[in-house]
Amino acid sequence: MNALNTGLPVSPAVSSHSGPRNEVRCAVRFPLTLPVVLTTSKGEVVAKTRNVSASGLLFELDQALPVGLEIRFSIRMPGAVLGTLHDVLVHCLGRVVRCSLSNAQYLAAATIDDYQFAEQ
Repeated sequence: MNALNTGLPVSPAVSSHSGPRNEVRCAVRFPLTLPVVLTTSKGEVVAKTRNVSASGLLFELDQALPVGLEIRFSIRMPGAVLGTLHDVLVHCLGRVVRCSLSNAQYLAAATIDDYQFAEQ
């Protein structure tokens, strides 16, 4: 994910022991609300981001997603966040690592396992 380490945040690493969860931030998370359509083996899911990092995102959506589900999506990152003159379209491949219900909305955290910048 080095190409996205231009200021994009990284989702936390969580310890695997059964005690309290310890989160370690590898980079800053940006609180961005961006529209996104997730493509999964179960069809398309409309969502919006709550925060974005170099290695993951938190989505808000109307349905639960199973942990481990592979997702594909494209996201237009604002140039102001990236430090570029123009917005940048990024095609991503990831997987759901957590999903929970909060105030009648599902929150799904996903990794970004691979990405590709779209030619512009």
